[in-house]
Amino acid sequence: MTTDWMKDLPQSAKAYLEGRRLDEVECIIGDLPGIARGKAVPATKFARQPYFHLPDSIFFQTITGDWGEAAGEEGFIERDMILRPDMTTATAAPWTGDWTLQVIHDAYDRDGDPIPFSPRNVLKRVVQMYRDKGWEPVVAPEMEFYLVARNTDPAKEIEPMMGRSGRPAAARQAYSMTAVDEFGPVIDDIYDFAEAMGMEIDGITQEGGAGQLEINLRHGDPVKLADEVFYFKRLIREAALRHDCFATFMAKPIADEPGSAMHVHHSVMDRSKKQNLFVGPQGGETDMFFHFIGGLQRHLPAAIAVLAPYVNSYRRYVREQAAPINLSWGRDNRTTGIRVPISSPEARRVENRLAGMDCNPYLGIAASLACGYLGMTQEIRPDKQQRGDAYNGEPDIPQVMGQALDLFDESDDLRHMLGAEFCRVYSIVKRLEYEEYLQVISPWEREHLLLNV
Repeated sequence: MTTDWMKDLPQSAKAYLEGRRLDEVECIIGDLPGIARGKAVPATKFARQPYFHLPDSIFFQTITGDWGEAAGEEGFIERDMILRPDMTTATAAPWTGDWTLQVIHDAYDRDGDPIPFSPRNVLKRVVQMYRDKGWEPVVAPEMEFYLVARNTDPAKEIEPMMGRSGRPAAARQAYSMTAVDEFGPVIDDIYDFAEAMGMEIDGITQEGGAGQLEINLRHGDPVKLADEVFYFKRLIREAALRHDCFATFMAKPIADEPGSAMHVHHSVMDRSKKQNLFVGPQGGETDMFFHFIGGLQRHLPAAIAVLAPYVNSYRRYVREQAAPINLSWGRDNRTTGIRVPISSPEARRVENRLAGMDCNPYLGIAASLACGYLGMTQEIRPDKQQRGDAYNGEPDIPQVMGQALDLFDESDDLRHMLGAEFCRVYSIVKRLEYEEYLQVISPWEREHLLLNV
């Protein structure tokens, strides 16, 4: 790192620090769940170090903190990775008490090769496959989440947060501006933090759940957008804590309320012609467009283990609960798993509605792009368009984590796209989480089985 490294900062970071002295830099990387791991170092030290080390075991850890036996044939060595900063990601950490920047790092081994099970590297791998074909993938994520009352006892049910009116957040108030105003102070901080970080919000709306909000992001490069979702999860949590509530990205935090999704809109550009490959010469829909949809239909069942990474994720796929139950596709039809929104021909895109907000944004976007790529390269035709209510159809996606992992392990196509080593590590970690969950006895089991079976 050169001594004048601050000259290369993004403009938003320069504006944040204007007239101020930088105190600290948070050197971070997302692990398998998408948690920020890393080190906080004084700014003067960061200026002197071109990289830092973390053990590769951070990618072998379950969400509960246990360790998966994923190290390989040589055993659990815990090798150091070399983490190098991507200075294009340098941004403010405006919730801290001093003047701090956060910088996302990429993970390499001692030979300079990307660590294959680092989620950001997995997404970069998939994006490069598109570029090798002369294509440029474009995505636009939508983030749904809940603002809930502080919950410090896991045995207690999660409850909606208290709004400005002094009443709990109300359900069934989708798109209500009054409901959005209830969370005004939290939303104000979300906007302020995002502005300080140089991140653009396309809009905030109230969703159907009690205290459920949605943030839409502008379309763009998949890695950049995954970085933004990664950052947004952190800033939203910090904004909520300032107002005595929690922000949760669980797929299904409250019973009888809709789940939270990370809908991903996809289009693919011709890199040389700068044209949307989903649009024909007269504005019609191309074979590429239909093949992308066909790829999602055929390969998403095996990718569900990545898009729905926890046992709670599968509680979201319930009829009439604003989440898909199958892989039907349709135009302007929100009951389908794959939706084609109303748009001009130039903005034609395909929306994958399967991913939960609990998925790692790098991995969720990578898996979705991988399925579309396979459809385009394998020239897969989709099923007939769904013109009615897709909830009248039968479920055709995995219903439990174990089934999803079996399909994931059996998919040679996904292993090729995402990387064999990543798939091996991911499966081991997720199966361990699933086994841990199966050791927990739920209140439902005690209530209905204790004296009745």
